[in-house]
Amino acid sequence: MTSMPAAGTRAAHPAAPMPARPPSRIEAWLLVLAVAGALLASAIAPADRMTWFMEVVWVIVALPLIAWRWRAFPLTLLLSCLLALHALVLIHGGAYTYAETPLGFAMRDAFRALGFDAVRNPWDRLGHVMQGFVPALLARELLLRCTPLRPGAWLTYLCIAAALSFSAFFEMLEWWAALVYGADADAFLATQGDVWDTQWDMFLCLCGACASLLLWSRLHDRQLGISR
Repeated sequence: MTSMPAAGTRAAHPAAPMPARPPSRIEAWLLVLAVAGALLASAIAPADRMTWFMEVVWVIVALPLIAWRWRAFPLTLLLSCLLALHALVLIHGGAYTYAETPLGFAMRDAFRALGFDAVRNPWDRLGHVMQGFVPALLARELLLRCTPLRPGAWLTYLCIAAALSFSAFFEMLEWWAALVYGADADAFLATQGDVWDTQWDMFLCLCGACASLLLWSRLHDRQLGISR
């Protein structure tokens, strides 16, 4: 007969399982140094200090948080690399503002060379693809390690919903910034004259989340030690 926990006590929750393939010590340090180095370099002379802070604050918060929890909750190598890549996209956008990023102009010129009628700097579009591409996999790892959910339709739905929820919250942040700072927030909003910019942002987040789950789920399962 199973004993019940005594009144006033809580049943112990099992610890989240460790991933089968976390980054090695060298891999982890390389990722940290790449992100921290880019962040420090971007802070020296950003194009707009307020825009820089609003764009990179996620990195400033996430990097020490992940480091603090690393011993108890290391992430998979795949998720760690994607988080570092997302951080670099944010940092580049924050350093130059999304409408003026050099890599964005290089992308625009490449699209033009391929025959596309590219007018705007597409770094903002890339940022919103990444806003679905990486958070969807982050949600997947947290749900698989911290809840009874297993790979399947419900997990896929919740990962996409989590990414879209974060994207919607970010759009509200842009709205609040516009209300508080007015024209001074234009560089942060990065609409570049597109009246449908918010709708494009949400759609690209959805595309990024779906693409990430289609592309990475099997590899992610292997790195988590989940057999199908």
